[in-house]
Amino acid sequence: MASNATDYIKHHLTFWNSSPEGGFWSLHVDTFTISLLLGFVFVGVFASVARNATVENPGRLQLFVESLIELVNTQVTEIFHAKSKVVAPLALTIFCWVFLMNAMDMLPVDLLPWIAQWIGATFFGADPHHVYLRVVPSADVNATFAMSLSVMLYIIGFSIKAKGLGGWGKELLTAPFHAHNPVLAVILAPINFAFQMVELAAKPISLSLRLFGNMYAGELIFILIALLPWGAQWLLGAPWAIFHILVITLQAFVFMMLTTVYLSLAVEAH
Repeated sequence: MASNATDYIKHHLTFWNSSPEGGFWSLHVDTFTISLLLGFVFVGVFASVARNATVENPGRLQLFVESLIELVNTQVTEIFHAKSKVVAPLALTIFCWVFLMNAMDMLPVDLLPWIAQWIGATFFGADPHHVYLRVVPSADVNATFAMSLSVMLYIIGFSIKAKGLGGWGKELLTAPFHAHNPVLAVILAPINFAFQMVELAAKPISLSLRLFGNMYAGELIFILIALLPWGAQWLLGAPWAIFHILVITLQAFVFMMLTTVYLSLAVEAH
């Protein structure tokens, strides 16, 4: 364990890095591994429900999954008016995956890091003070940016598919300031393009930082509560945990809804 509160906080906020020196090409092993495992959990549960689904006697898990699918499909139908076989499954995947990543914040702060330290010391002879594990992937800005950049690629792909490469290029050069005069259109083209690039870049940045900021703040509050005496932990931790359930659900829902809105805007005429 850390010798003081500062070391304790630093230890819990340090990633398991693939390279001790860090650097651009290093990998946060804990973020990648936990995200991947949670993705398999999501796919495994939904695949199992799909294989064992029955009409006569559906179980509680099947009813829950069906309700979740219906909820997501309703939201997508109200926002995305074009025809697509991708948007609804994408929205469902985003909501469930982000929720699972956020929900890791509900585990006891020291549980998984302590298990990692025990494994490292017992089987690999590692110093427990140098064994790190952050269990909330969405509290890693690299993970949230990766997801938001994937959404940006979807936005570009949907725009090109709906309007064609030429149509999308024309929109980049003519919107939002349309000009019927050819000379004026040429003059305004750089300004239009700059506005379009700012708008395009703002979407993944806002998506990633909103999710990262909320989850990082929640993780930090849980760490600070863990430093309090045992009685105070229960007194403050229980209400915060109940409130945080709403936060992790809302953040997953917002990420899904904004992604759907951005894709809807991509396929519509400016």
